[in-house]
Amino acid sequence: MSVQHVQVSGVHGPDARAIEAALVGAARHMSTLDVRPGALRAAVAPFRVVREVQTSPSFPHGLRIRVIEQLPVAALTVGGERTAVAADGVVLGPALLSSSLAVVSDSAFASPIGQRVRGASLLADLTVLGAAPAPLARVVAHVYTGPEGLTVAMRNGLLAYFGDATLPHAKWLSLARVLADPSSAGAAYVDVRLPERPAAGFAGAGAPEAGATGAEPGSVSDPTTAAELAAGLTATLGGGSSTGSSTGSSIGHEEASTSATQTGTTPTVTTGETSSAPVETTSTAPAEAPAATSATSAPGG
Repeated sequence: MSVQHVQVSGVHGPDARAIEAALVGAARHMSTLDVRPGALRAAVAPFRVVREVQTSPSFPHGLRIRVIEQLPVAALTVGGERTAVAADGVVLGPALLSSSLAVVSDSAFASPIGQRVRGASLLADLTVLGAAPAPLARVVAHVYTGPEGLTVAMRNGLLAYFGDATLPHAKWLSLARVLADPSSAGAAYVDVRLPERPAAGFAGAGAPEAGATGAEPGSVSDPTTAAELAAGLTATLGGGSSTGSSTGSSIGHEEASTSATQTGTTPTVTTGETSSAPVETTSTAPAEAPAATSATSAPGG
């Protein structure tokens, strides 16, 4: 009953082959009647991206191993030192840093590698980053708390107001809908605090100064952050279905929608002038988001 055939799934990234080799090597010293999960976990202990190992024997000589990963979603900077951190707050160490990771900061960070960071604000930032599909995650520069709450700053200067970490998947999908709408071209910020009623704002109509992100305001008409990203995000999240639920409040329509993606709601455009674009136009700032009743924290959930 010795293990002769090993199937490993769930591994990604540059260490995938090394992780698979370590698991296969350890498994072949076992039998299908005596699988030792502890020995498998020890074999991949040097790889911080591995969170859990699950096994399923296939008699007489097979073993299926599923790896649950905790991939880095941000570069945490404290006192000039940087480390990669996962969506659930686990510190992964500097070895997993890359230039594509968004930057977050925490003045109270003191967690060693392998432990979770503390602090509600930091964990909220990581929850939102963990929910970001790859097309948009690659263009996030950093996340911080500003006057509009939790704010995601894109690399081209565009700001996305999330407010808090509740309903992150619905908010990302709502953001993609705004980016894909031609009437939002040139926006300085997109407010998705109410994902069922997103709003795009322009410079001169309450948008923050460029200094808030350290970059000049971008444009959602840029193909690298507009239609291509929106299409990729929609595909990633299942062709337009939302994971978020309705807040249940009136939003100025005849019937409150449960999600921008379920109803196809046209984004509000906040501007100081009357626009001829085929969107709802208002001179007032988007309504504050009511307290959310649920939160989604699992990455990729």
